[in-house]
Amino acid sequence: MTLNHLISDVIDIAQESGRLILDIYQQGQFEQQIKSDNTPVTSADLAANKLVIERLSQLTPDIPVLSEEDTAISLAERSQWPRYWLIDPLDGTQEFIAGSGDFATIIALIDNNKPIMGVVYAPVSGVTYYAAQGQGAYKITAAGETCTISTTKHQLPLHGLTIAISRRQDIDTTKARFDSQYHYDLVALGSASLKACLVAEGGADCYLRLGPTGEWDTAATQCIVEEAGGRIFNTHIMPLSYNQRQTLENPNFIVLGDEQLPWASILTADDRLMNAE
Repeated sequence: MTLNHLISDVIDIAQESGRLILDIYQQGQFEQQIKSDNTPVTSADLAANKLVIERLSQLTPDIPVLSEEDTAISLAERSQWPRYWLIDPLDGTQEFIAGSGDFATIIALIDNNKPIMGVVYAPVSGVTYYAAQGQGAYKITAAGETCTISTTKHQLPLHGLTIAISRRQDIDTTKARFDSQYHYDLVALGSASLKACLVAEGGADCYLRLGPTGEWDTAATQCIVEEAGGRIFNTHIMPLSYNQRQTLENPNFIVLGDEQLPWASILTADDRLMNAE
């Protein structure tokens, strides 16, 4: 089955999951517990996880699914997968609990350790972002209109940047990561995927993530950002890896709309992007 044949079905699955989450969110009745990694999970996460896995398994019975809510699959087993689905059924669980509305369902298709398809659906706004390798990046509005999205490219000299940050990230700490000679506007959002998609559609120039995330947080958005003209790197200007380590935890990373900007001078010394030796 080609990517063109898959993408519309995957969008439908993400949107179905999002509607389920939104229904639970609006009712305000959900159970909450703390996982072994000290992060929260709710009954909405688990319900969406069950739905997405069931739908993907029906769509592509021969492609395994790896989810944030089921990570107990050994590297020895999953390293044998040439292609697999990587999902976060509810990205932004803390925002779901807090009632901010900044959460999403994200689904990626990984082929030979590289994301080749990504779908992000934000149920509160009703917006869908999606991309497939070599086919561009797109946004479906709540009204059902589809449009191409692309990152912002700058002409030097650079006078200011828009930076996407977490609602729960300390603003002063974030500003300290960037050289004070530049002017910065900060845009606060909840889920990691929605901040990356904001860069993909030109609403922000970068999103710097310092702190724990999983491969499921970046896979779909990496495809979307790259098809929109941007890049996602770790803080040593190296690509993120997928399904190649025992841990599924990401390093610190940065989402760039325009990788040609002088990021080595924009970022402060402790977090400066350096060419790999």
